[in-house]
Amino acid sequence: MQISVIILNYNVRSFLELCVLSVQKALENIEGEIIVVDNNSPDDSCAMMKSRFPEVTLIENKTNAGFPKGNNIGVAQAKGEYVCILNPDTVVAEDTFEKILAFAESKSDMGIVGCKLIDGTGNFLPECKRGVPTPFVAFTKVTGLYKIFPKSKLFGRYYAEHLDQNQTGKVDILVGAFMVMKRNLYLEVGGFDENCFMYSDDIDLSYMVLKTGKSNYYFHETAVIHYKGESTVRDGLYMKRFRDAMHFFYGKHFKKSIFFDVFMSIGAFFFSLLKRSQAVTIKRKIDQYSLFSTDQNLRLKVENLLGKKVVLADSTAENSLNSLTNNAGENIEIIFDNNQLSFKSIINSLERFRNKGFTFKILPQKSDFIIGSNSSNDRGEVLHLK
Repeated sequence: MQISVIILNYNVRSFLELCVLSVQKALENIEGEIIVVDNNSPDDSCAMMKSRFPEVTLIENKTNAGFPKGNNIGVAQAKGEYVCILNPDTVVAEDTFEKILAFAESKSDMGIVGCKLIDGTGNFLPECKRGVPTPFVAFTKVTGLYKIFPKSKLFGRYYAEHLDQNQTGKVDILVGAFMVMKRNLYLEVGGFDENCFMYSDDIDLSYMVLKTGKSNYYFHETAVIHYKGESTVRDGLYMKRFRDAMHFFYGKHFKKSIFFDVFMSIGAFFFSLLKRSQAVTIKRKIDQYSLFSTDQNLRLKVENLLGKKVVLADSTAENSLNSLTNNAGENIEIIFDNNQLSFKSIINSLERFRNKGFTFKILPQKSDFIIGSNSSNDRGEVLHLK
């Protein structure tokens, strides 16, 4: 078996359904398996998996075992030569795994490979390629200096700015939302450290792989939607968890650094100033809804759900989106019917038409809900058709 895709789920039933559906499509021409590990979700995630995807291996944990242990449980059951660690709030293209595996096979020093991640609006998520968070690099992240000097070699290391988002190459750290590596290598380094704090488990695994002499790679030739992105609320608790995570990482791999505490104290001051200066996000008013489908009955259902007129658009999405860009000044919400459009075409449309006045939602194949996110700073929304 070529690959085992491990999806650790907690309480995101609809996102999980969309994710598994996209992974199934991506494995149609590959010998692979899907293993869903559920961390005792209070919603009906497990019931949905059993009814819609009975052929998928489902592991039902009786407690919330956390991210590291949950993934380790899944990998222990895997049979593939490669494993993919995948978040449940992601959508992969039909050719994602074919491209990733071909790239991995071409590299004799392959450690972990990650790919381009975009949010629900089509914008690039920089956390999919990063550098080792030394105390100074962590300081540039917390203070936002990496945003002020994005092309600086000094300040741009947290998000590995030596590589453009459309450039494949070696990086130090990859994000746990999408990681592909050989299963034997995962087991060799001990998998995710179950003592890790939040925000350091993927950093630790990436660094453990580097210590074996292997190289980690960012691969830009396939894009994956990651709805949550950096959606964690940036508050005092975030600062504490970030500090704890870095302390864990430094304590495990380096000498304890007094510089880190100094940098974090300064960083916390700048962070609080930044928080006070940030404006509250205002929810956009949608001027027009366009459903990319030829299904009139579906259009009526969506109109009933939204309480507003919905326009059918040509299911060849790119041509219709090109015409809609002429509606300058209007906020247009695009709803993609996955019964007629491939995940790859939907992902390509998000990337190509990002920041052009559109927001995007997906109606998954044979599902009764519309799902998506209008910002990388929220957890997205799910609207159920009646």
